[in-house]
Amino acid sequence: MPNTAYEPVFELTRGDTPESQHYGVVAVVNAQGELVASVGDPDMVTFTRSTAKPFQALPFIEAGGHKHFGFSQKEIALICASHSGTSAHVRAVQKLHRKVGLDKDMLQCGVHYPYHAKSAHKMRAKGKTPRVYHHNCSGKHSGMLAFAKFQDWPLESYLEIEHPVQQAILKSFASMCDLDPNNVPIGIDGCSAPNFAAPLQKVALGYARLADPAALPDSRAEACRTVFSAMTSRPKMVAGPKRLDTRLMQVTKGRVLIKQGAEGYLGMALLPDAIEPGSPALGIAMKISDGDPRSRARRAVAVEILRQLHALSDKELDALGKMGPSIDVLNWRKRVVGEGRTVFQLN
Repeated sequence: MPNTAYEPVFELTRGDTPESQHYGVVAVVNAQGELVASVGDPDMVTFTRSTAKPFQALPFIEAGGHKHFGFSQKEIALICASHSGTSAHVRAVQKLHRKVGLDKDMLQCGVHYPYHAKSAHKMRAKGKTPRVYHHNCSGKHSGMLAFAKFQDWPLESYLEIEHPVQQAILKSFASMCDLDPNNVPIGIDGCSAPNFAAPLQKVALGYARLADPAALPDSRAEACRTVFSAMTSRPKMVAGPKRLDTRLMQVTKGRVLIKQGAEGYLGMALLPDAIEPGSPALGIAMKISDGDPRSRARRAVAVEILRQLHALSDKELDALGKMGPSIDVLNWRKRVVGEGRTVFQLN
């Protein structure tokens, strides 16, 4: 049975004729929890994947762990990242480990080659195998271990859902998204950490509160501002070269936070006044139904959402270039044979 929560959001043409289509759901919410705009069913429940990473870092920041270990903004961004595994990312993880007193063998995220194609190619050409530092979630896991060490909690079991680190993260996520922590569906992410499923508009609310935490308790509000500032001021740490998260935050110069997750998930947060003077903070959550395995729909849809919200200037749209909302479809001779384009209107 097809999932009727989804609506068409992106299509590819060959010539002028549509050839294939991606479906999705979008929720846009303000910091008061009001649904501002949507596509499809904003109450659809799905896993957040790495889009949850800013929330997973919050309890460590709120407890003051980053100050205790002397984390820089770059290192705070890194614990919220799905980094590309470049040499700069590896060095940053290693430096964080030295500050905290961690060893690479403590990380239980697994190992994969860098997302950064040139870095992966060089490693393979030299016969090198990847290390845990190259894993895109190594920053997040380092942050979890730092939290456990800061609180003098067990390190070996830091990924168990019953562990105090994961319980603090669950409660933080639920609080930010107005959910009952006892009713949040929990799964195991690709990196072996617990992950949460939630209605899209609830996750969008959490992102809106990251951008405007004024109504939250002081310690939580300060943590939200710290995470937002670190991610938007150090976007190269959050993702990497030619990736949407990094490029969009560079172009918007601190007004927009974005964090992609696996299987077509993505979250964004817009600061108050990001669209125009007096405009409210907004949170956005979106999901592409098929997981967007070639990453061709998500980028264009994200850019188009911001365009329809009037959150991007013409200059910023030009700077984003091939990210969207329209992209060329090329054949093997690099000849333009069609177009990838968004096909939705925010309601």
